[in-house]
Amino acid sequence: MIYGDKKTGIIVQGATGRQGAFHIALMNEYAAGVGGKGVVAGVTPGKGGQEIHGVPVYNSIREAMKDHDASVQVVFVPAQAAGDSIMEAANAGIELVVAITEHIPVHDTMKAVSFATLNGCAVIGPNCPGLLSPGEVKMGIMPAQLFSRGNIGVISRSGTLTYEIVDELTRAGLGQSTVVGIGGDPVIGQTFVDVLGRFEEDPLTKAVVLIGEVGGALEEEGARFTDLPIVSYIAGVSAPPDKRMGHAGAIIEGGEGDARSKIARLKSLGVPVASRPSEIPRLIKEIM
Repeated sequence: MIYGDKKTGIIVQGATGRQGAFHIALMNEYAAGVGGKGVVAGVTPGKGGQEIHGVPVYNSIREAMKDHDASVQVVFVPAQAAGDSIMEAANAGIELVVAITEHIPVHDTMKAVSFATLNGCAVIGPNCPGLLSPGEVKMGIMPAQLFSRGNIGVISRSGTLTYEIVDELTRAGLGQSTVVGIGGDPVIGQTFVDVLGRFEEDPLTKAVVLIGEVGGALEEEGARFTDLPIVSYIAGVSAPPDKRMGHAGAIIEGGEGDARSKIARLKSLGVPVASRPSEIPRLIKEIM
């Protein structure tokens, strides 16, 4: 597994909030089903001593880590506090932060990701659905019932589109090794290149689906980086120029990052690009 497995202990920051509490229950339901460790502690400043779905709550990450073996933090705190939460986790020795929170100010993200990197902590997100390794671990909000275990990696800038494509793969008998939602903001932690680097070291992963969208050039950078067989899908072919389309990072500027030119560049690199999600299973089978 590229970011964790059944033995991975998770801390949820923002545990007593509505979203944090809801997803602690779902993550631990998944962990129980696969015999995993799951969420071992929650953190909400000022709420230490409480319990959420049987999970103890602490005032800080350091307090939680004194009592529990954990290497991952999942962030459900409000946007204005999320940058500090990421840095607190990195400073306490957490190895991976999965930042679900959206609308984090860009400068906060830049500072937090830089600080985390300097402290040896990887950040997935922000504004992402997290990741799921079927049969092993769920970190975030992905709907586990759509997934099946297998050897196809998936990396996506989109949330709901990820679920649609995973469902297509599962229905076609193509299980997934790990599915990572990297987030749709202009500044994110782990990019396509970073996640592909981990997939290349993963003996389970035999091919990867890159799910991209308009804006930037992260997909092409990933395609140039890896030797793994990859298939891509780019959302936003009909997106008008100079308009933000859903994600803050999905903006086309100066002819750079529009879907058609992105698709053309991927094809020039030898990457099969699906015109609709339902084509992905066929293209995967053709390249494997």
